[in-house]
Amino acid sequence: MSESWQARLQPLRERVGAAWRARPARDRMALVVMALVVGAFLVWVLFIAPALAVLRSAPSQLEVLDTQLLQMRTMAAEVRDLRNATPVPVAQAGLAIKAAAERLGDKARLSLQNDRALLTLQNASPEQVRALLVEARSAARARPIEANLTRAPGGFTGTLVLSLGGS
Repeated sequence: MSESWQARLQPLRERVGAAWRARPARDRMALVVMALVVGAFLVWVLFIAPALAVLRSAPSQLEVLDTQLLQMRTMAAEVRDLRNATPVPVAQAGLAIKAAAERLGDKARLSLQNDRALLTLQNASPEQVRALLVEARSAARARPIEANLTRAPGGFTGTLVLSLGGS
């Protein structure tokens, strides 16, 4: 089958070759130069430019990924520490939650009910809520089991239910 294609293309090759030889040397040189310029442009656009773009962006992407990896390792270490920590009795956990809520002043009201703590927040900033949750988790081994918070211009308002006693 390849021979039949070659036989069909032979007259076309001969015509193209005759047309090429019929052109003056100057025209042939100009066509060769234009073909080289177009070929070089295509190689640049398809292969070299994308590779250079990747090389330029790689250091900043690696820095971002390294930062994320460090954060993940820090959080993993914190989780390991919390898992290995001894449970805190409910009474002691209640005192730790009470101390954390008092740091927020009038922005937090605490209600202890058996092994649960109900925190009612009023316009607490995101940083204050985060600090409260971090302290509750580390000092009281409490974990949030329910949150009903809305974000207002003054901060978060709503309730948090925490489980006490390392449960």
